[in-house]
Amino acid sequence: MTEHVTVAAVTNPKELSLFIKLPLLLYAGDPLYSPQLTKDLKNHFSNENPFLGFSTVKYYLAFRGKPNGEKNCVGRIASVINKRHLEFHNDGVGFFGFFECVNDTAVAASLLDAVRGDLRRAGLSVMRGPMSFSTNEECGFLLDGFELPPMIMTPYNPPYYNDLIRSYSMEKVKDLYAYIVDVPEVMPEKVYRAAAVAEKRGITARIISMKNLIGDLMKFKDLYNAAWKANWGFVPMTDEEIIYTGKQMQQIIYPETVVIAEYGSETVGFLGLIPDANFVLRHMGGKLNPITIAKALYLSKKIRDARLMLLGTKAEFRNKGVDGLLFREAFKGCKKHNIERVEFSWILEDNIPVQMLIKMIGGTLYKTYRIYEIAV
Repeated sequence: MTEHVTVAAVTNPKELSLFIKLPLLLYAGDPLYSPQLTKDLKNHFSNENPFLGFSTVKYYLAFRGKPNGEKNCVGRIASVINKRHLEFHNDGVGFFGFFECVNDTAVAASLLDAVRGDLRRAGLSVMRGPMSFSTNEECGFLLDGFELPPMIMTPYNPPYYNDLIRSYSMEKVKDLYAYIVDVPEVMPEKVYRAAAVAEKRGITARIISMKNLIGDLMKFKDLYNAAWKANWGFVPMTDEEIIYTGKQMQQIIYPETVVIAEYGSETVGFLGLIPDANFVLRHMGGKLNPITIAKALYLSKKIRDARLMLLGTKAEFRNKGVDGLLFREAFKGCKKHNIERVEFSWILEDNIPVQMLIKMIGGTLYKTYRIYEIAV
């Protein structure tokens, strides 16, 4: 006889701590799992995170039998009602995120039922996910490439998560692609030709200013909100979100791999390659103490991968060589910091222009993430 599954809402700091630490239990012994620092996660799930200021989020834990702490905790999930998404899209979509679960359809169904109920009571019509918390963060379940470690801020999960979701009758709504490219000694000639075209038009490129990091990131925010607004799932970023993100990234970015394209005083393009901090995090186990700090200091010098997280050009400056200029300068920074591989992610499955751009510099599709949805 299968033991009864109980799903309980998180109501106090002790339960939230279990919600945060549960993946450490479920992925124990998995050498590819890359846990964020527990200290950082506690901050991320607090009022310090501006996303929680305009969204309604509830956290749930699943237990076999009656709730009894981590002894019988077998899953977690969050229900997310993103008010800015609803204002922008007016599509009745709510989200589930932070899904972690043992390989049990009954447990998964109980967790998903909890979120579906929240969304239904809120008058929404669709449950979509996973989104942790939004498309500006981790989203989708890893669909292939399970034998490869995840790069910074990308999903990682067992293959059976997709089976659990499909068993709940959720269906694919969108696939997201990740490409990998070896940093070449010399960029393809097309890149140099494109960069020369941009420079002839008076467009220049510079690296981000660490002294004015927030100011430069604000320029990115304005560009992002203008350039991405037609993209599927887009939600405009707020000043508070970009400041919060900037503070998170300040300790790990290489300024030489974050490049701004300008036409006079106007920001027309932005590219951000972020070193893969997961390489370090895999050796820290979510803990921050003298031993793990020493490990981090040593291993941070051995990071050889980076992820392209930020890329965009103003609509009126597209096809004018700006992308080539950004890539040329950012890859100079890669060589300086001994970056050997770059992951481009995530890319919408139907964003053919960007896919073609990545293939131009030798990118190969190597991972897919899938987002699902169901009517509530």
